[in-house]
Amino acid sequence: MKIFGIILILCVLAGHGFYQYLFEREYKYYEVEDPQVKVKLDEWQDLKFGLFMHWGTYSQWGIVESWSICAEDEGWCVRNSADYEQYKRDYKALKSSFNPLEFNPQKWADAASSAGMKYMVFTTKHHDGFCMFDTQTTDYKITSSDCAFSQDPRANIAKEVFDAFRKEDFMIGAYFSKPDWNSAYFWWPNFATPDRNVNYSIEKYPERWQKFVDFSHTQVNELMTNYGQIDILWLDGGWVKPLSKVESTISNFVDGIFTDVGYTQLNIPQNQDMQMARMAKMARTKQPGLIMVDRFVEGKEENYLTPENHIPDDYSPYPWESCITMHGGWSYNPNATYRPTRELIHSLVDIVSKNGSLLLNIGPSPEGTWHDEAYEKLGEIGSWMDVNGAAIYGTKGRERFKSGKVSFTINKDKSLNAIYLANEGETTPPAEIEITSVGVAKNATVQMLGVGKLEWQKISGGIKVKIPENIRKDPPCEYAWSFHISNGL
Repeated sequence: MKIFGIILILCVLAGHGFYQYLFEREYKYYEVEDPQVKVKLDEWQDLKFGLFMHWGTYSQWGIVESWSICAEDEGWCVRNSADYEQYKRDYKALKSSFNPLEFNPQKWADAASSAGMKYMVFTTKHHDGFCMFDTQTTDYKITSSDCAFSQDPRANIAKEVFDAFRKEDFMIGAYFSKPDWNSAYFWWPNFATPDRNVNYSIEKYPERWQKFVDFSHTQVNELMTNYGQIDILWLDGGWVKPLSKVESTISNFVDGIFTDVGYTQLNIPQNQDMQMARMAKMARTKQPGLIMVDRFVEGKEENYLTPENHIPDDYSPYPWESCITMHGGWSYNPNATYRPTRELIHSLVDIVSKNGSLLLNIGPSPEGTWHDEAYEKLGEIGSWMDVNGAAIYGTKGRERFKSGKVSFTINKDKSLNAIYLANEGETTPPAEIEITSVGVAKNATVQMLGVGKLEWQKISGGIKVKIPENIRKDPPCEYAWSFHISNGL
């Protein structure tokens, strides 16, 4: 029976993926109790569209962020060296040559704002432990004297980024990795580093683990104290959690093989308790109302859910966000292929119709720039949002989120938005659009966003909207067209 259970779980993971499984199973979401956090969470849910940025010394090699220094045998983080220890030394030495002289966060903020983005999350520290802020806890940081960029007046990169986006009225999020592979309190040099986990026995060396917890709390305290208003603390590394949390989720360990969040891990899990309740209390003392996102750790510090590079199949009543890459990777890749604008817009609509938000990632180059294509995509998305933003911002998803090629969102006044998703190559709306799975009152009006009122008629299960020829020849936007329906259900 034990083996059968394991096979069943693996089949579920293979068929749907871990993130879909979270939405399909009875995942216990803990409702927010703090009134200030609840207000901010409600505000965040209205924003719908945010910017994610993964950036660090790894951008110089154009490789996946952090993961190549982890000894796990995963195809997506293969090293270009057979000497693991030398590779780690070379990777760490990237600090000395990191010199993003073209860094201009205001240009990023302007482009993101024009695209219709309303919040941002920036990687203050990824798993490799390199800090993109001026921490006092380690020299492995952007402001260290042996970092090429350290003498630049913009050297405290996280502060510069946060300040620029705050000027554009963005909600500010600080990404922070719970694991830190540079810290001797997490990866102790006394032992090998076989996988992503802490590499010593926490039960045997509890004082060392406590030093790591205190080290991490100090870094978070610095971010909460010295970097202006922070709205979201976005904590990554969901495998670092109390053992009780591991045993209560999809994570399973059998014969020394530990499976968590869709990855194979080699160690039997330990009690990697980061004392998150204490961290949350400390952080909110400095930042009242702070949204905590302790990813994939079921509990009070997971204020919203975060499926990664994946859009769930169904509507969810919980607050959630899909973090998705613009080009298939989180970090900078000089040869990346960017997703078509139509695909990005359709993803945004799909997510919002299911009650979520989209956090779209762009990885800056080692020079501190974005690829020209990233700016082009944002400009095209912005043009679409200028017309259709009213069907996105401040809306809620709908349990019957889609019918045919039409996705739905609900406004605060309970009116309905129906968004027609064009096929590839479909550059103009059809002469008639059937919107079904809706109830519409006789006195309802239908307005095409960017155009105005249109004629409509009742059909079985919904309505049929007529699109005049002049509008079809000159539609207000590309890729998808939105219709506001008053008195629609």
